Amino acid sequence: MLLLTDNARQAIGSILAATPDPAASGLRISSSAEDPKTLALTIRSAPNEGDTVVGEASARLFLDATAVVALDDKVLDTEAGSGGAVQFRLSKQG
Repeated sequence: MLLLTDNARQAIGSILAATPDPAASGLRISSSAEDPKTLALTIRSAPNEGDTVVGEASARLFLDATAVVALDDKVLDTEAGSGGAVQFRLSKQG
């Protein structure tokens, strides 16, 4: 199962705090419509039917079936990007 670092939880929580309903919202990771081999990240007000929910109420991810398989052995972390923007980064567990 995808693991979240404390930094990733904080970043997700900050993003979701700006939504109309932070307690129900999450970041959804799903296969891209343009390229099924590419994952897309979107802000959603609730998980889609069949999504797997990862994380806790203040930092939730909604993963579609493709993302669950692709991210099963990964860790989601953040790093500072250009201009201080937060960038998400995936690495292998262990």
